[in-house]
This record gives sequence, structure tokens and C-alpha cells, in this order.
Amino acid sequence: MSNLVRILGCGSSTGVPRIGGVWGACDPNNPKNRRTRCSILVQKGTTKVLVDSSPDLRQQMLDANVGSVDAVYYTHDHADQAHGIDDLRVLAQFGRKLLPVFADPQTQKTLTKRFGYCFEGFGDYPAILDMCDLEDGSHVMGDDGHVLHVEPFVMHHGRINATGYIFDGKVAYSPDVHDLPDESFEKLKNIDLWIVDALRYRPHPSHSHVEKTLAWIKQVGASQAVLTNLHIDVDYEEVKAMCPDNVIPGHDGLELVF
Repeated sequence: MSNLVRILGCGSSTGVPRIGGVWGACDPNNPKNRRTRCSILVQKGTTKVLVDSSPDLRQQMLDANVGSVDAVYYTHDHADQAHGIDDLRVLAQFGRKLLPVFADPQTQKTLTKRFGYCFEGFGDYPAILDMCDLEDGSHVMGDDGHVLHVEPFVMHHGRINATGYIFDGKVAYSPDVHDLPDESFEKLKNIDLWIVDALRYRPHPSHSHVEKTLAWIKQVGASQAVLTNLHIDVDYEEVKAMCPDNVIPGHDGLELVF
């Protein structure tokens, strides 16, 4: 079985189209412009890791035909990354054990307060998730013994820090980022595949924009890159024509082997 990463969703916080059928500059006749909120699934053998639980998680997992994961890693606590957390119940029930969830301290604090029942249980409903520290999540092993190595790195996302992840030293994920510290750029040098925020064409206070992201990709020497967190401003074919040969815009359901 190939090692792969699947783009479960690559849309901005309101998705594409927005409620009301607002497509912005995106061609509604191109299915690659229909985007759910950002999330990825990383698979090595039968070991599967989910990054973030978007509000669209149920449909994303149905579309991917995935019914179980071995762990969940959170980038940060914003609604478009976290508010599908209740749908993790089904994944925990499948495994018949608490599902390990990894997050930085601020995200841990927010999620355990906002969704306490998931971690402590409530009434007749048992807990479904086990909150774990990032330093304890350096690897995940599934039932077949395949070990997926996970390395976090710091991202600046507006007024907060978020967490990016590097899987097996090959695949990096940065869905919400407007800047990176030097040590994170160092970790990303010569990465095989970087899935990275490119919200729109104009600068934004908490997200990178297309021109800036393309410069980052060149700076780190990524072999291949995929643009994600794409807003209604960014039409798939239009931005694809602007990208160098080693960069493509993401679309929901895109799978890449690593």
C-alpha cells in the first residue's frame, strides 16, 4: 500500500461556495473549485493520521471512504479547524478505545474547555478522546506496525501561533500561516512536498497570499508544493496558470504519494 496524503478539504473558513451560493471569482462549473474546510489525511501502510477536524469532517471522511484513524493532530483551535470534533465519536467507536489527540498547550486548553464532554464524558456518555502533549506524539503506529514520524513546527497565524507538521521528513502541512520563524524555515528546507496556505491574491493579516507563498516555496527549495486554504477569490484554473511546474493548487480529494 502506498504512503499518501489526501487533501480532505482546501477551502478557506467559509468554504467555496459560501452559503448563499457565492462563488466569487471561482468558476462554479469546475468541480475543483468546490472546497470544504481545510484538513488532510496522512497514510502510511494502514496507519492513518488526521490533521484537524473541520466542520465538514463527516462528508470528507465519507468521500475518502475512511472509517478509522490512529491519531488526530491539531494545528490550532479556530472553528474551521476544530468544530467537527464531535464526528470523531464514530472513529473512536470503531477503534473501541480513546482516540489520541495531539495539540499545543493553548489548543489543548481551548478544546478541553469548549468540548469537555469529548475528553471527560458526560452523564451516560463516555469520553471519546485522549488529549496528549505534542512531545509525546513524535510517532504513530497502526495495527500493521507501520510507524509514521511526526515533527511539529511553529507557524505565526495573525495574533496566535499555530502548529505545522512534517511527516516522515517528507511532507509538510501549513494550512493557516502568515509568517514563519527562522527555525521553521530551516526545518522546511528541501522538503519533498509542502501543502501551504495561499488564501488569496492580496495580503492578509493572518494568512499568506499567493505571491508570498510562491516565494516561500522557492526559498525552502520544496520539490513539490500544493496551495491550500483557498478563498473564493482564487479560481483553480486561473491560479494554476500562475504557478511554476512544481506547484499546483489543491482540490478536495487530491491524493499525493510520498
